Amino acid sequence: MAVTQLPPMALAAVSDDGGAAQGILRRQALRESAARTYARALPVVPVRARGMTVEGADGRRYLDCLSGAGALALGHHHPVVLDAIRAVLDAEAPLQVLDLATPVKDAFTDELFATLPPGLAARARVQFCGPAGTDAVEAALKLVRTATGRDGVLAFSGAYHGMTAGALAASGGGPSSGASGVTRLPFPYDYRCPFGVGGEHGAELSARWTEKLLDDPKSGAVDPAGMILEPVQGEGGVIPAPDGWLRRMRDITATRSVPLIADEAQTGVGRTGAFWAVDHSGVVPDVMVLSKAIGGGLPLAVVVYHEDLDVWPPGAHAGTFRGNQLAMAAGAATLAHVRENNLAERAATVGARMLDRLRQFATGRRWIGDVRGCGLMIGLELVDPEAGPAGAAGNATPVGHAPGTGYAAGPGPATNADRKGSPHCASPREASPHRASAHQTSPSEAAPRQVPPHQASLSEAAPYEMTPREGARWTGAQGGSAGGAPDGGAPYAGDARVAAPPADPELAAAVQQECLRRGLIVELGGRHGAVIRLLPPLTITDEQTEAVLDRLTDALDAAIRTAGARPRELPLPAAPFAPPLAGDHR
Repeated sequence: MAVTQLPPMALAAVSDDGGAAQGILRRQALRESAARTYARALPVVPVRARGMTVEGADGRRYLDCLSGAGALALGHHHPVVLDAIRAVLDAEAPLQVLDLATPVKDAFTDELFATLPPGLAARARVQFCGPAGTDAVEAALKLVRTATGRDGVLAFSGAYHGMTAGALAASGGGPSSGASGVTRLPFPYDYRCPFGVGGEHGAELSARWTEKLLDDPKSGAVDPAGMILEPVQGEGGVIPAPDGWLRRMRDITATRSVPLIADEAQTGVGRTGAFWAVDHSGVVPDVMVLSKAIGGGLPLAVVVYHEDLDVWPPGAHAGTFRGNQLAMAAGAATLAHVRENNLAERAATVGARMLDRLRQFATGRRWIGDVRGCGLMIGLELVDPEAGPAGAAGNATPVGHAPGTGYAAGPGPATNADRKGSPHCASPREASPHRASAHQTSPSEAAPRQVPPHQASLSEAAPYEMTPREGARWTGAQGGSAGGAPDGGAPYAGDARVAAPPADPELAAAVQQECLRRGLIVELGGRHGAVIRLLPPLTITDEQTEAVLDRLTDALDAAIRTAGARPRELPLPAAPFAPPLAGDHR
């Protein structure tokens, strides 16, 4: 089937001139909340869809690289999903059962556990939550606080975990920690390294910062009940965490009896080229937050966790719609189809091909600061090279790149694949000594007195040993000597950075509109809304892949050609984007 071909279908409510669509959009603007986001930048009225093709009420067809913010792993109306839903309806099975046991739930749980990292699946428990990922995050935080008797949460800059109070507090753009007990830590963002060095050194400094803070009794951090992180920050700008850094976080938390929570609401079910994004590093978290694709496109969210944490009382977490049978049936079918047809591996292959072509395209185009991604989770960070370097440590590109451009002096753009320590997202799960669970740490190893491991005070935890690099020298983002590493350890040299150009959200918004004109739906993300995000379904065909790349690159060139003039005729969103808090409403 051609990339935009849909079978004939009567659409009596749709006028040839698109008048019906415009009327629907006007009524939406009059009646819906000012908090709406996607509808402001994407004035599309979808009336039907199949695979990754969406048809609007005006008759226009689009290739959908939004996929319901990643919820549609198999695209729209996949036959295995429809068959699973019809089977429940035809059997007259109950549609909503709270937390009662049913054959549908049993089958979903079997399929879910079959996909989990073996080190977790063997001793896992599952809590069915309200239908959004943010509720699963709330459940995970409540779980670890109950199990440890501690209140603090370790979270990371740039994170996005949801829009309810606890999840929002743990998100990078959330309110200041204060009463929430959240301590925010630097996430290894290679292109704009918070330490001005990037690569392995930047990731190592992030790990050291975390380690020193936890071992400093005067750090001011509330004793953490858990650490929550995304293996790939999605709304934060498609930033994959280096595998080695993830293993360090596992070591640091396990040594100190701090449960590790992996938020895989968007990265799960094959999206990154492995079934779960943690599989790339071999890390086994204590808790996994799962949503979006696990429901096959219908609302479903769960928390999977190590049985040692299962100490909360009956009713500690509940939700009216946690027994959604249609979502469980659709989810079980989706999980099985992805697993049986090796769609995660295909996502790795197709994603690598897309990244390669986009990186070649970015060469010589100074407005494309970085091309990065993992499987079919791809981002292009757009910058304003005419504005010069951003001037702040943490907005950096490698020395040897043209200052203020984000481009190498030699061939090729500045991309995370070209730098030391970048994650190899296509690698299979590998055996690793770092896969030990925090629950395998004995009380005597976690603290000098005999207390349950989750009750150990962090000030009493055994220190984490590490060897500093000999003879290294750290330099600031502008290349000047800083005299030493920020954490008091060995400073670094060899990966000093000059500041990258500032992000350009206006250009990103223009590219999004140019994509829409060409029949391509893309999302914006990143700290400033300047990252073009691609989240195509795992079922994307080779023909569709080429069509997406053709339309995107043409849209980029069209927007870049007019970037200097900033013409007013380029339509922009009615309200500015402010990810990670807008755009991924769970």
